[in-house]
Amino acid sequence: MGRVHAETITFRVPSADVTAIFDPNGAAASEVAESYGIPHTADTSNEIINDPAIDAILICSPAPTHSELIIAAARARKHIFCEKPLERDLNRIDALLEAVNKAGVKLQIGFNRRFDANFARVRQAVVNGEIGMPHILHIISRDPAPPPISYIKTSGGIFMDMTIHDFDMARFLIGDEVEEIHAMGAVRVDAEIGTAGDFDTAVILMRFRTGVVGTIDNCRQAVYGYDQRVEILGSAGAIATNNLYGNEAVISTSSEIKRDLPLAFFMERYKESYANEIVAFVDAVKNDKPVPVDGNDGRISMLMVEAARRSYAEKRPVKLTEVASEAISTTAR
Repeated sequence: MGRVHAETITFRVPSADVTAIFDPNGAAASEVAESYGIPHTADTSNEIINDPAIDAILICSPAPTHSELIIAAARARKHIFCEKPLERDLNRIDALLEAVNKAGVKLQIGFNRRFDANFARVRQAVVNGEIGMPHILHIISRDPAPPPISYIKTSGGIFMDMTIHDFDMARFLIGDEVEEIHAMGAVRVDAEIGTAGDFDTAVILMRFRTGVVGTIDNCRQAVYGYDQRVEILGSAGAIATNNLYGNEAVISTSSEIKRDLPLAFFMERYKESYANEIVAFVDAVKNDKPVPVDGNDGRISMLMVEAARRSYAEKRPVKLTEVASEAISTTAR
């Protein structure tokens, strides 16, 4: 993602420049710097964070490093873009949000799907009342193939590395908060995923405060491609999005009607949304606007992850207030 964002700023954001890059893998940093004309490869992250000439930083490192980097950047009065998840621990999230608020800097979370044109149109239909009052939301999000087992062992689980995007999309599309989650999961694709302590197939039922009912359908393998669809049924109609394809050609013969498979994976499917979120972040920094996806959005998505985990483990619906109150209690101690 660091490479993707560096490319976006270099070629699509004339009002900003990438001036430095750091990666523990020095060769990788040098290669990206050469590709996009970045003038400096830093020896440490602190070298970038503490550079007075730098206005903002983008954090594209593994999740366990996020809180430390965000707090350091906030103390250095740097605006921050951070890839999801904000953090894996709710107490550390509260600590970093406190640092951000105290410093008065901007923090945007990398929930790029909000910036996808199709999903933005669904949200617009809800806001404009085109489908009346929403009744049912259904999100389908399936990967074309499971990741390596080495990734499964460190990803934090399917709710953390996959469903978290859908949790954010659910809130964004309906424009309301989820109050209760009931999650079920199974190992249907690869037994090794179960051995690693995770599962590869899940369905999550959500109830929003307004009474809207939502479902999320996840699987780590859809053999036909990257399956990303949304539907909302409302009192006056429905709106739905289909998958994106490399072309719009349809072949019709006497025996069948067919087309090519959907786009292969997220880097193709969401290429424009990745660019759009960075454009929005730079605009917020340059023109002192609120960021479109803030730290509280990152915190709520993690509350939803924790509620889903507990629901799956205890085989019962879990209210988000239950998870939130325990996080507050733990912080207080």
